Parts: sequence; C-alpha cells; structure tokens
Amino acid sequence: MKFKKMHGNGNDFIVIEDLNNMFKGKEAEIALKLCHRNFGVGGDGILLVRHCKEADIEMVIINSDGSFASMCGNGIRCFAKYVYDENIVKKSKINIKTGDGIKEINLIIEEDKVKEIIVYMGKPSLKPSDIPALSEDIIISKSIEIEGKKYEITSLHMGVPHTVIIDRLDKYNIEEGRLIESYSIFPEKTNVDFCEIIDRKNIKVKTWERGAGATLACGTGNCASAYVAHLLGYIDNEVKVIVDGGELKVKIEDQGIYMIGNAKDVFEGFFLMEY
Repeated sequence: MKFKKMHGNGNDFIVIEDLNNMFKGKEAEIALKLCHRNFGVGGDGILLVRHCKEADIEMVIINSDGSFASMCGNGIRCFAKYVYDENIVKKSKINIKTGDGIKEINLIIEEDKVKEIIVYMGKPSLKPSDIPALSEDIIISKSIEIEGKKYEITSLHMGVPHTVIIDRLDKYNIEEGRLIESYSIFPEKTNVDFCEIIDRKNIKVKTWERGAGATLACGTGNCASAYVAHLLGYIDNEVKVIVDGGELKVKIEDQGIYMIGNAKDVFEGFFLMEY
C-alpha cells in the first residue's frame, strides 16, 4: 500500500489514494494498523482520496482509533496540498467533499509549490441539536463539575463537536480532556479545546481530540476557540493561533470562518499489509 505521511502544525496524517474504492469497508482496520506508532507508520488519522461527482475530490477521514471524522482542519490542508502536488486536482481553487459538506479551498501557489492554504470552514453552530448536546439552552460559559473540578465550557459544532474552555493553560492537564470528551451531555462525545488569551490578536490553544487524544494541533479546534474567544469579546475578528506544533491564522467574518495555514510532507513509502 503506497502512502504519504504529512502534517499540519504537527497534527499528522497518512494519505492514501483510494480512487478505485478498493479500501471501502476496510477503513477502520487500515487506520488502526497504519496509525499505530510502534507497529505502523504512526499518525493521528488517515486521509483517503476518492473520486466523487459532487466536488473536485472527496476526503474521507478516519481517526487513529478507527472512528470516522466528518471534518478536520489540519487534515484538509494536507489533503489539498496532496491532490495538487500529485496532479489529481491541479487547480488553485479546489472544492473538497467532506463528511461536513463541500469545503472551498484556495491554494497560494509560487513556482508550482503550495505555500499557503486558505480553507473556508463554514459557519459554526451553537444549537445543541447540531453539536449534538443534551441541553435545552445553548451552552455558553456554562459551569460544570467533573470529579470535583469545575470547568466553564462553551460548546459548538465547527465541522465536528467542540467544547472550549477559556482560561490559563497552566490550570489544566491536557489529559483532563478525556473526562470532558465523555461528559454525559455529549452523546457522541466532544473535542475539547483549552484556550488562553494572550492579547486581542493572539491566543494559545491545546486540544484533546475525540478519537485521537492529545494532538499538537487541531484546525477545527483552533477555529472553534477563536470563534468562542471573539463571541465572548476577548479578541478581534482576525487572530493568530499558537499551538504546540506551530501556528496558523483564523479570520471570522459574517459569512463564516476562514483558516489560513500550511501543510508539510514528511515522507512517503509502502506499507506491507494484507487487506
């Protein structure tokens, strides 16, 4: 099986071409084997490249635990760079089908190389039914208690469920995300973002990803954190997000959220696997 290892701010993925759908029905098995960091390639998830009629190309995301993810901000940047570099979709504007609908991508190209990727992430939703969350009211700055510790959470759907906690990062251990991920009001679990405000144009974010655990970066989580920080009046509409694996920009406009960053190749090869 041919693959390419890529990352967006340290959030790493294994990209596999499946243009003939030969891996349909085997996605979870493949992800579990390839993503294992001792017995496989190692990654936070796999990205499958598939043809589709509704858009230029389709991205299928499977987390390292074998679960399906509808959208991934860092993943879609890697995916867009991959399909351009491999001449699968040789355009600077690409429409990519995801589990969260079709996403519009703009590639900044210099000398036929992808220098920056602008992703229209769509509009976030605070509706509990969209997240989903078992709540009659929207969840903004809601105080909850888990194992004797209090958290002030804001939950939303940003392609996938996210729960944002705005506070100093040193007040939390990232492993606490595991407890919030499975909190009783989230029937499908939630990603968890710890966000610290530096100033009106800069924030720091650490994310516990549903299905992957602690990661060096999470694109949808960065967008969710910026949106909540802006909603609560802490930041301007354009902000730099600093994560353990690097940084990117998020712009909040009336029509939705734009994420601006890059993606990097790591290595490519063949994985010897029976399937």
